[in-house]
Amino acid sequence: MKLSIQNLSKAYGPSVRALNGVDLSITEGMFGLLGPNGAGKTTLMRTIATLQKADEGTIDLDGVDVLREKDNIRRTLGYLPQEFGLYPDVTAEYMLGHIAQLKGIAGRGERRDTVHSLLEQTNLFEVRGRKLGGFSGGMKQRFGIAQALIGDPSLLIVDEPTAGLDPEERNRFHNILSEISENRIVILSTHIVDDVSVLCNRFAILDRGKVLLSGSVQEQIAQLDGCVWSRIVQKEQLVEVEERHEVILTRLLGGRVLVHVTNKQQPDGFEAVTPDLFDVYFAIIRGNRNGGNQVSKVGAIDSGLQPTENRGGGQ
Repeated sequence: MKLSIQNLSKAYGPSVRALNGVDLSITEGMFGLLGPNGAGKTTLMRTIATLQKADEGTIDLDGVDVLREKDNIRRTLGYLPQEFGLYPDVTAEYMLGHIAQLKGIAGRGERRDTVHSLLEQTNLFEVRGRKLGGFSGGMKQRFGIAQALIGDPSLLIVDEPTAGLDPEERNRFHNILSEISENRIVILSTHIVDDVSVLCNRFAILDRGKVLLSGSVQEQIAQLDGCVWSRIVQKEQLVEVEERHEVILTRLLGGRVLVHVTNKQQPDGFEAVTPDLFDVYFAIIRGNRNGGNQVSKVGAIDSGLQPTENRGGGQ
């Protein structure tokens, strides 16, 4: 199975270009769409989910035109939006049964088996009789995944699913996503770098409506091997470091600042550090925000970078 997106563009009025010539090729498994808030991720997800029109471009799912054949796509699509409403006074079991009936599962026995299976899969079976209004945030997100999986969709879209969840619920949600990503396309849209690092083999970075980078997580991290260096400095030294080096990111540590920079040669006073997806992400975003060259191999970064983000939580 393959989802192909070509030259997709969407503008909101003359001054807001949410998507600008997006090209992506996505195959089975978990694919991470990573970018800051306002990057255009939700617009892209809603367009793939047939909930809004594009101004230009095409989306093809195994030969089916997503933008033109919406009814066909909706039969094979599951969608968990960033925000979704729940009826607080009905139970999880009843609501899933109602949604299953709306999706065409007419037989009472088949519908019951489907609902129970999804409740088990999302660790909600024991609370199936509880009203949705009494669910925690993490339970609501798991319920959202359960409803999105009704009908066994071949394409599943989840938009910012772990935002606001505590560490235990995030871990539980990660396990569910890993399990359901087999034999289907799952697109995980998020601004949380850790989610993509943990769950995805392939990813893309989107910012200001453009795809800045797309490929294998491990291959892109490997492009920075031997090019990332760290140093702890005093706060008052940070301006000087920014002026002399290509700073990717900073992190406060007990009143001092941990700085990561990129350079092909080891700068004086810096130590080598094993790169990770945070380094890739912030290097690409900083380069784009400061008018640097768009690169396909981050090991070749030569644009000006600025440290405006903290590693914690990928915010």
